[in-house]
Amino acid sequence: MWEIWFLPGLPDARIGMSIRLHHVIADGIAGVASLGLLLDTDPDITPSPAPPWTPGPRPTDRELRGDNLQRRADELVRAVRVIAHPAATLRHARAGWPAMRELLAQEPGPRTSLNRLVGPHRTLALIRSNLDLVTQVAHAHAATVNDVLLAMTAGGLRGLLRSRGEPVEDLTLPIYVPVSLRRDRTRPGAGNLISQMVVPLPIGTSDPGHRLRQIATETATRKANPRPSLGTVFRNKILARAMLPLIAKKRVNIETADLPGPPTPLYFCGAQLLEVFPLLNLMGNVSLGVGALSYAGQFNVMAVGDADTYPDIEVFTAGARNELSALIGAGKPATRTR
Repeated sequence: MWEIWFLPGLPDARIGMSIRLHHVIADGIAGVASLGLLLDTDPDITPSPAPPWTPGPRPTDRELRGDNLQRRADELVRAVRVIAHPAATLRHARAGWPAMRELLAQEPGPRTSLNRLVGPHRTLALIRSNLDLVTQVAHAHAATVNDVLLAMTAGGLRGLLRSRGEPVEDLTLPIYVPVSLRRDRTRPGAGNLISQMVVPLPIGTSDPGHRLRQIATETATRKANPRPSLGTVFRNKILARAMLPLIAKKRVNIETADLPGPPTPLYFCGAQLLEVFPLLNLMGNVSLGVGALSYAGQFNVMAVGDADTYPDIEVFTAGARNELSALIGAGKPATRTR
């Protein structure tokens, strides 16, 4: 369900730490909070001795069968409650329909070279930036930091597709954007409390400021729709089997995530944590993931792509950097010259 790898031998006597966490344990917000539990706020904190741990007894076959029967009974009770309260079920379905229609009933994305089933290999690229600058850009355009990340992604895709000789004028690409359902984002919690929305990225727009304002308007409108938890939607196996092929046909090939991290430096066994980058998981025909995480004034982005679909991922990151630089430059006050 989780593992940590230490990667020694980096330049300047640095050590990398790779943490892999199964999505069933925690979503992105809870995952960042859980990471904080492993770190200290001061390099000189003396660790307290760990309490002794004794594993519980291995469950017997009878206990396992009983646990399985209990879970089946709980599922049956939930199904009976749905049947017994049709009005409440209809209200919940009606409230969540705009979000589900967004996923299922919208027009499929255009056919591009990005629309491929992912293979076993990945390619990575990094973008380093400053959170204060990104926040200033967002405020100048009545947007959010997440909107800036989406604009950077759109600018990167525009540059990538143009370099491949594909038309970008009037092009709009859909992208998956996670929506956290957590009320308290400071606590790790358990499990996955996340939903998802689809946002159209205006790739054909040439002006970065106009593109960011378009994205901010779209995300604000779509965030207003109530959304069911994805874990709840896909709990029903029959419903999940029916929905997954429909979702795959929508040709949404990009996903993103923007995670708020600790605002001050943290330490691991006295060593300062220098940078943090989130690595998104690719599946199906989602061949590119763009994840951002803020930490100690940094705004760090990792792009992970299917290696066969993105052998030129550096072109994408160069376009994303240029998009952010243009937005930062446009937000600076003009200087007077003599």
